[in-house]
Amino acid sequence: MRRRRLVVAEKSYNVLFLCTGNSARSILAEGLLNFEGKGRFHAYSAGSFPNGTVNPIALKTLERAGISGQRYRSKSWNEFAVPGAPVMDFVFTVCDDAGGEICPVWPGHPVTAHWGVPDPAAAGGSDEHKAKIFRETLRVLSNRIRVFTALPVEKLDRLTLKKHVDDIGRS
Repeated sequence: MRRRRLVVAEKSYNVLFLCTGNSARSILAEGLLNFEGKGRFHAYSAGSFPNGTVNPIALKTLERAGISGQRYRSKSWNEFAVPGAPVMDFVFTVCDDAGGEICPVWPGHPVTAHWGVPDPAAAGGSDEHKAKIFRETLRVLSNRIRVFTALPVEKLDRLTLKKHVDDIGRS
């Protein structure tokens, strides 16, 4: 008689990336984590004052990295603070403006951290220079996300996990 091996599904974690306009940094982080997280993490993004459009250079930057930019939209963080919204395990602010704002009280009390990066959408100069700044932002976020996805989240207590995600934002 053949024995079947019981496969236990690994827990999946919801992560929300916040920025003021939800047009560049938070979109890049959402795309990266959904790609790098390989189903273990489900990333979302939102803004405190979304501008309603996603920066086209952000979408091109994702696509150049092999990540589809088709499903992203600029939206309010209020969408994630209502009954029926996905419950977040982590909430990361990725811009300085959102880092100091009063965030909604998130259901489930997620682990939070500030992972601020300069706004690539504020870059001036040629289109080539702007694209370079977006690629640099993607690189910084990618490094942080790779460190984050390598954490043994399920084995760490909340305080230790908070310290690790704070440290990632300072790197």
